[in-house]
Amino acid sequence: MFGKKARKVTIYTSFVLFGLFLLVLCQTACLSSFGGSPSGTRLERMKTSKMFHDGKFENDPFVPMLSSGDYIGVLKRQFFGSEVRIPPAPIPVQKPDLKTFSDPVLPGLRAIWFGHSSVLVEIDGIRIFTDPVFSGKVSPFESIGPGRLFPLPLEISELPNIDAVVISHDHYDHLDMSVAQFLAKKGTKYFVPLGIGAHLESWGIPENQIIELDWWEKGNIKNIEIVCTPAVHYSGRGIFNGKSTLWSSWSLIGPKHKFFHSGDTGYSPHFTEIGKKLGPFDLTSIKVGAYDWTWEGIHMNPESAVQAHLDLKGKTMLPVHWATFNLAIHSWDEPILRTKQGADQNGVRLATPKPGEWLDLQKDLISESWWEKVK
Repeated sequence: MFGKKARKVTIYTSFVLFGLFLLVLCQTACLSSFGGSPSGTRLERMKTSKMFHDGKFENDPFVPMLSSGDYIGVLKRQFFGSEVRIPPAPIPVQKPDLKTFSDPVLPGLRAIWFGHSSVLVEIDGIRIFTDPVFSGKVSPFESIGPGRLFPLPLEISELPNIDAVVISHDHYDHLDMSVAQFLAKKGTKYFVPLGIGAHLESWGIPENQIIELDWWEKGNIKNIEIVCTPAVHYSGRGIFNGKSTLWSSWSLIGPKHKFFHSGDTGYSPHFTEIGKKLGPFDLTSIKVGAYDWTWEGIHMNPESAVQAHLDLKGKTMLPVHWATFNLAIHSWDEPILRTKQGADQNGVRLATPKPGEWLDLQKDLISESWWEKVK
């Protein structure tokens, strides 16, 4: 009898010790990644936003996180679906020649897709990075969460000087703590929607390198106007802080060129509004992947992405947010297949560079269907 009780105590003690170990691990590995909570003057400013209601940000009109439907079916598809969500062969990644990065930055408009929503843009002499994420996993943990499906074109230490970063929202696949800390030490400025400055400051980024904006507010880097524009999404890095910071798209307006970055968003009239006020755009970076019919209100599908490009009066469309992390219930290449079909049907000029390949609008369009060779 005593032996059984002793074994039970030992088992319970082991569970407690293991739990404490996880807690300590989380304290060091993930709690800092959760970021900070807006307070003081930052919170007071957030309260003045027309998107802030009852202590949090909300889409207007309201958009449900999930559409009503067969949620048991969703779970079945998530865990037992037949979709090929992982590329069956290596995705071709092209490492850019470091000599192609000049200082000062050349005029014109060119970009490199690093994967997911990370696009390095050179526009009219300024270098800007959208939603740069270099982590191998997109989660608070270093070893748990959706992993990268292809290697980065460049290591973070190989990056050229970055004048500014624009962040669409604070989810882990769009805001990378380690990248922010690295680039801040190089003098890079961070343009973020309201509230996200609390995360950056908690990570040690100086206040004078953080430009926090509401929708339609503007900042600038030299001759480039950086406009925080609307999106339909949500936010939150922790367990209990959903919608505590604002989400956005971004419009970069230069003296000769214009670039649009959608971030994560559902389809809505905001694209037409942005197109009328700020378009036409020479290049649009539009999310086409990570969608499902049950949450298309906050993650539009590829056909809607093509329509968004048209609404924006875009000239060339760069599809992003696909093939990099397994985040949704569809095959890895379905987003680009549907986007390509929609672009062809609507006469959209679609650019499809490999990860790491320069897309230069002063040169011939890159339209290779490279994903067809990933077999």
